[in-house]
Amino acid sequence: MESRVSKEKDPISRVKCVVDTCEYWNSGDQCVASVIEVQPMDASDTEDTDCATFRPKDS
Repeated sequence: MESRVSKEKDPISRVKCVVDTCEYWNSGDQCVASVIEVQPMDASDTEDTDCATFRPKDS
């Protein structure tokens, strides 16, 4: 799978990610993606949202 965003050395401040199966997850529940994208535009509650930046870790 081709990466949509780059992996950074420093985490995104103020972003908490607990999805430890994501390529961009870092210990301490930090996100080290260069950017994050949350979809869809017309979400009305938490259940409707999706992290489009998610990429499964290589096994």
